[in-house]
This record gives sequence, structure tokens and C-alpha cells, in this order.
Amino acid sequence: MTLSFKQLTLYCSLLSIGSATGWFGHRYVEAQKLAINPDAIPVVEQQIDQPSTPTSENGLFFSSNYNFIAQAVEKVGPAVVRIDAAKKLTTQVPEALKNPLLKRFFGENLPVPEERIKRGTGSGVIISADGRLITNAHVVDGADTVKVTLKDGRVFEGVVKGVDSLTDIAIIKIEATDLPEVSMGKSEKLIPGQWAIAIGNPLGLDNTVTVGIISAIGRTSSQVGIPDKRVRFIQTDAAINPGNSGGPLLNDRGEVIGINTAIRADAQGLGFAIPIETAKRIADELFLYGKVEHPFLGISMADLTPEVKDEINTKLETKIKDNQGVVITGVIEDSPAEKAGLRQGDVIQKVGGVTVKSPTEVQQEVEKSLVGKNLAVEVIRNRKIAKILVKPDAFPESFELEIGEDN
Repeated sequence: MTLSFKQLTLYCSLLSIGSATGWFGHRYVEAQKLAINPDAIPVVEQQIDQPSTPTSENGLFFSSNYNFIAQAVEKVGPAVVRIDAAKKLTTQVPEALKNPLLKRFFGENLPVPEERIKRGTGSGVIISADGRLITNAHVVDGADTVKVTLKDGRVFEGVVKGVDSLTDIAIIKIEATDLPEVSMGKSEKLIPGQWAIAIGNPLGLDNTVTVGIISAIGRTSSQVGIPDKRVRFIQTDAAINPGNSGGPLLNDRGEVIGINTAIRADAQGLGFAIPIETAKRIADELFLYGKVEHPFLGISMADLTPEVKDEINTKLETKIKDNQGVVITGVIEDSPAEKAGLRQGDVIQKVGGVTVKSPTEVQQEVEKSLVGKNLAVEVIRNRKIAKILVKPDAFPESFELEIGEDN
């Protein structure tokens, strides 16, 4: 039987209407079932809110309220302590008033020495679970009592086990066990621009966190403004204030890369830290021996420039030809350098077999040597190479720096 076009259209329309009616009817029946039985579960897909889970990137977790800084602080914060040091100061009576005749005439009215207490606050880092701490030497040097307060509120009496003023590192021991301790990082491969996080107790504000970047590395003590130290500092713009001294400088993984130690009073946004490798090495020696022996040659040096070359050639009647290098500008009397035969005007080429191009590099290689053991120093003298063996002494405690870098 042949269907006309109109009939075909009519059949398709009726089929569509029937399908739609069936679907709506099914929905109506389901709705009636829910009305009769409220415990029935509707066959409807619902969107369930999932708890937000921080995403991971390079081992660090991020969310709206939890970033790598918070993670680093949570990891290290319990191992950062507050250090309160106190020192008794006594006012001395002038010698003239100690005359017995004066006491005879004035009796008990003579002035008596006044005693007062000098207090200071700094920070420290727990480096072992048995209560070993690192801080700055200037935080505890000369202190009669040291109080150590942990983040959890516990307070311990601290004992200063050693102080090394030349690197501004000191160690403290408290009687405790199972303490939180920090993870050590590496500062040797730091580059400017990396993250830097500081934790400490600036101005008495406990557990303060500041963040910035590594601004520079390898700053000399002279550049920092404390020429009596033998350290190459890390520079950071993370805020470091009085009270931060002795606290940790962290990388973005929560590892200690330095011990905060100095700020410049004439600048803003500049802080400095002792590299953790230096701090740990000094601390280990202090815990083991109670002191640190720094190798000392007894020379002062300067970068060799055309102006310096001309001045020395004129003054000493030498024949320095180079315009670059490290020139010895002075030799201390009766020092290891003088005993070995080093002279003013010698241009240092190598120390311990390592080529050096600046006074800082010379200082670094001397620091690696051992007290009492021969150290080879290669110099150019009157256009000839001379190899001299120097036996370093321990750095004198009362030594005063001369012009230039000294060793």
C-alpha cells in the first residue's frame, strides 16, 4: 500500500507525541511514588561537594590557606627557640675613693659599687634531639644566665658550651630529650632570587616569620660592616631585626641554609646570615673541643690595581708587572708569614695549590688549612715565581685588623 506524504507526516507526529507522553507519564509515576514514600531515593544524579585537597607541586602542597611558606614554618617552627641572656654589670668605685683615710673620715657614706643586670633577647636553633642549640656569639657572650624557651612554652636553663667570636657562632646545651630538630640544607649552590624565610623573635615578638629572597651571596665581612669577622655572608631582604640573631634562614623546602646574624643600621631591607655549612662546622668543633682554632698567617692584602702597583713599586722599589691579583701590603712582625719569608709586595698566585684572584679567596683557602701544618703559598716576587711553605698559627684573640683583608 502506498502512503502519501501527508499520511507519512501524520504517522511520525503521532509517534513523537506518544513517546513524549510515555516519558512524562513515567516521570509523573516516579514523582507520585516519592510523595507516597519519602524514604525513596530519587534516581537523580546529585553534585556532592568534595573537601578541598591541596595540590602537590615539587613535593609542596598548595591551597587557598596553605602554601610552601606555611609548610616550611610548620616544619621548622617548633625547633626555633627564644634565648634570654642576662649579665651582671658592676659599677667600679674610683681608685681615689678606696683610700682607707677617706673611709676613716666618711665611714659608711662612701659610695659602694652598684650592681645592675644587662638583658638581651635573641633566637636559636635546635640541631639535635638531645638539646644541642646554635645561636650567635653576640647573643650569649659573657652571659651569666641563659634561659631557653621553646615554642610549646617549655623553659630550660641553658649552658653555653662554646663561643667563637670570629664567626659569631655559639652553642648552648639544655637538658632535654626528644626535642624537635631542624633539617640542614645547603648554601653552596644558592643563587640570588631564590626564596628566603626567616624565623625568630625580633623585638621580643616570639615566633615571627618574614619572607623575601636571597639578594646576594659571598658578601665579605668588610662589605657587611663587621670587619672583625671571618665569614662570607648570605644577603637577604627578608626582614631581620634585633632579636632575630641566631635564628634560622630557610629555603622553600624548610631546610636551614643560614643563621641570621646582622643588619646594617644605615640601610633598609638588608639582612645577613652565616652559611649553614660554616655554622655547623664551627658548632661541631665547639661541642667537641670547646673552642675553634682559625689558621692565621699574619698578612694584610689588597686587590692589585694599576694604582696599587705603582704605589708599591715606588715605595718598595719592587718590579711588580701584573695589574691583577692579590698583593701583600703588610707582614706582621714575628708572624708565621714573616718566619716563612713572605714579604710586602709579593703577589699571591696560589694557596694550597688553588689559584686565587681576590683577598677573599685567599682568606677562604687559608681557613681550610690546619694550624701547625705546612701550607704552600705561591707568589710572584720580582717577576719570578717563589713557592713558600707557611705553618699557620691559631688566630690571636687580641689581634687587631689592619688595612685590607687579614690572615
